[in-house]
Amino acid sequence: MRPAEFKPAALEPALLEAHGRAGYAGSMSPFQRHIAACNNARLPGERLAFRLGDVQIGWVLPPLAEALAHFPAVTWGAAGLSLARPAELPAIARALSQAGQFRWRGEAFDVRADPDGPALTQIDRGALPKFGIMASGVHLNGLVRAPDGLLLWIARRAQDKLLDPGKLDHIVAGGVPAGMTPAQTLLKEAAEEAAIPAALVANATAVGHIGYAMERAEGLRRDLLHCYDLMLPAAFVPRPVDGEVERFELWPVSRAFAAVRDGESFKFNVNLVLIDLFLRLDLIEGQEAADLRTSLHRVP
Repeated sequence: MRPAEFKPAALEPALLEAHGRAGYAGSMSPFQRHIAACNNARLPGERLAFRLGDVQIGWVLPPLAEALAHFPAVTWGAAGLSLARPAELPAIARALSQAGQFRWRGEAFDVRADPDGPALTQIDRGALPKFGIMASGVHLNGLVRAPDGLLLWIARRAQDKLLDPGKLDHIVAGGVPAGMTPAQTLLKEAAEEAAIPAALVANATAVGHIGYAMERAEGLRRDLLHCYDLMLPAAFVPRPVDGEVERFELWPVSRAFAAVRDGESFKFNVNLVLIDLFLRLDLIEGQEAADLRTSLHRVP
């Protein structure tokens, strides 16, 4: 549901004219390519199901499956692998990290079979893509109303970030740690990444969820993004706090629109959240908009 303060008609008319209401000549629109890139996983493929007891929580490639089979609590059958005692997963993941299977991140995440289900156990963030376990994150569109249209705060990721260094990002974005809700995570990340006071964050509006399953260098990303909009005062300027962001820039929405449409400057999943924003602002219409809405909102 579009927040009441959004007024798409106030956005630059030239933007819609330049975009072209007739759509694109190719079989895939420039925006659709981002959705396709984030949904490139074809499961099961080579991957084997990984279960906690009888409940599937992930997908693992044969090399990791073979490493898991050495643990007494793990059984390997026709249906894949199963860990009989979920409480042992954190220690197993730690041992596999020490054996060089993946990089330890030192951040515990809850393990769920489905987004609304209970936490079954925990695992380090670095293990999530290796095990193909679903993870949750939060993304915030930091918006500012200006006399000539809507503006959007953009973050430049630090050059020493483990993933996607130097890419453009949201003003606030981050994974949901173990034991925390998306709303609590948003509050924490807003303070840590951009020095946004809690009183301002309280005005954020939850606008939906976006899921995808993506093969990347680090493994299988099965992510569910909790998306928020926040209209910020014109006088507020975000400030990098924890070193994850190099700097912030305030862009016209039209500039972000063109950057997503024409390039790859944003972190891969940020494109999806921005496409959702453009749809809610009626910057994309007709059959293209219908197609994007159909393919955009998926549970991983």
